[in-house]
Amino acid sequence: MKIKILLFLLLLTATATFTKAQQLNIATYNLRYDSKDDSIAGNGWRARYPNIAKIIRFNDLDIFGTQEGLYHQLTQLNDSLPGYKWLGAGRDDGQHGGEHSAIFYKADKFRVLKSGNFWMSTITDKPNKGWDAALPRICTWAQLKELKTGLVFNFFNLHMDHIGIVARRESAKLVMDKIKAMAGNTPTILTGDFNVDQTNESYMLINTSGLLRDSYELSPVKLAPSNTYNAYDVNTAGDKRIDHIFVTNKFKVTRYGILTNTYHGRLPSDHYPVVVTLRY
Repeated sequence: MKIKILLFLLLLTATATFTKAQQLNIATYNLRYDSKDDSIAGNGWRARYPNIAKIIRFNDLDIFGTQEGLYHQLTQLNDSLPGYKWLGAGRDDGQHGGEHSAIFYKADKFRVLKSGNFWMSTITDKPNKGWDAALPRICTWAQLKELKTGLVFNFFNLHMDHIGIVARRESAKLVMDKIKAMAGNTPTILTGDFNVDQTNESYMLINTSGLLRDSYELSPVKLAPSNTYNAYDVNTAGDKRIDHIFVTNKFKVTRYGILTNTYHGRLPSDHYPVVVTLRY
């Protein structure tokens, strides 16, 4: 009898551990670049980033994509996140110059198998502006392996142009082509600030592609009390989502949330983070 009870307890423990290992907490977060105008208005980066770090740690994010972060912002944020590492390149020079579309991940949970960057343009391997874009736009990607389970998956993170309609449309096509070529049948996550809501053509190109689906639509549990862009206004209302998390069908979305946390009546960024829980 004692042996049976012991075996049952071991099986229960193993099941619980395995179940936990099958879950990933993913996010996309436009950090807002370090602007002097923000500091004058009381929304300076030095005040904001400790609160961004608290949101990340409290929600126990495994991997998340960021947008707009400058090199010093990313290093300062990483210093506030023990156990995390990040990868990415500046869109202006492919090194540290300009805004990044960085990927942060738990270093003790994942190993990066390979990673890289491409520009959203007809010329993808060096800094440049594509089509009618106002600015150079970069996508950072990584293939990661979860150490406990052996799961290999891909993570793409981007920031689409805020002006170029053609650029956004062609960028949507480009990133899907890249995912097909680089990822194949490997489970894939695409995060980013797409600068368009869920009614726009470039969003639809991705969401109806048969390759990726919006996690908002897939999730049975949703917390979406606001637009994802808030312009530092705590009274923001609406349902326009311009920050998205798309996944391939290897993942099951169980929760979706737009997190509207404040600190002392202020917002940590002019975008809210979007957080999802995935099972696989």
